Amino acid sequence: MTVATTHTPLVLSIGEILWDMLPSGKRAGGAPTNFVYHATMNGTNGSAISAVGNDALGDELVQQCEAHHIGAVLERNDYPTGTVKVSLQNGIPQYTIIQDVAWDHIAPNAQASALVRRADAICFGTLGLRSKESRATILGLLDEAPANALKYFDINIREKFYSKDLIEDLLQRATVFKLNDEELVLLRTMFKLPSDDTEACAWFRGAYDLDYVILTAGGDFSTIVGRSATSTLPTPHVEVVDTVSAGDSFSGAFTAEILKGASLAQAHRAAVNTAAFVCTQAGAWPEYPSHIPDYVGAEE
Repeated sequence: MTVATTHTPLVLSIGEILWDMLPSGKRAGGAPTNFVYHATMNGTNGSAISAVGNDALGDELVQQCEAHHIGAVLERNDYPTGTVKVSLQNGIPQYTIIQDVAWDHIAPNAQASALVRRADAICFGTLGLRSKESRATILGLLDEAPANALKYFDINIREKFYSKDLIEDLLQRATVFKLNDEELVLLRTMFKLPSDDTEACAWFRGAYDLDYVILTAGGDFSTIVGRSATSTLPTPHVEVVDTVSAGDSFSGAFTAEILKGASLAQAHRAAVNTAAFVCTQAGAWPEYPSHIPDYVGAEE
């Protein structure tokens, strides 16, 4: 799906916003919110729909969104602001996700509904729907989205917070499906997929009438299967600081480029370069340079 627009696209996320408690200190994050940040940095208007607590951590998250130009719609409630304990093993993040926090209690909101009804793209994942209350709100908002909006389902499997029924429900609402190589291993058994990675992606694309299926394989490659073309690129070799938000930055950049009218190949290249840059930085919302290097070209 390529949607060339004459206005700045509106890109939303619905789901978790939280503090990643890294060994070096806390940093604002949450996969859907990371997506919005990177989509914004790649030329869209972005807004994150979520909830934070009536606490100091919630105050700081609101301030961080403002400082990073994320037009967040953040309800305040009496649950603690979300946190995730992050440890790094060879630069790869390992997560311990605290339960029953503010973003588990996202309630229906008129401002959020108004934004969703004019969105060009919406990102969502399984983790944000782990509680009954937030699940009902998020599914209700997705039902309000324009029929032609890009609906980006980043599966984002974490711990036990998923089920086949939930994945199938979200696939039926999506136009884009993004997963990584570890998630594909799990889904290959769950859905009895072909052993070939590209064929497995093509199966999802056809079975759920998707515009794109995106597979990222860490430091090896990424593949995007579209309706009429497939693109595979190697992952560039960079000096990795951490990989927090690398996948989300890939997703945000890809979505932004597609909405601005780029081809599949162009959007894929921009996504790979953006993710490579983010891996050279600390935390989920790094400051962008005036121009991101063409790491893909350097590998060729």
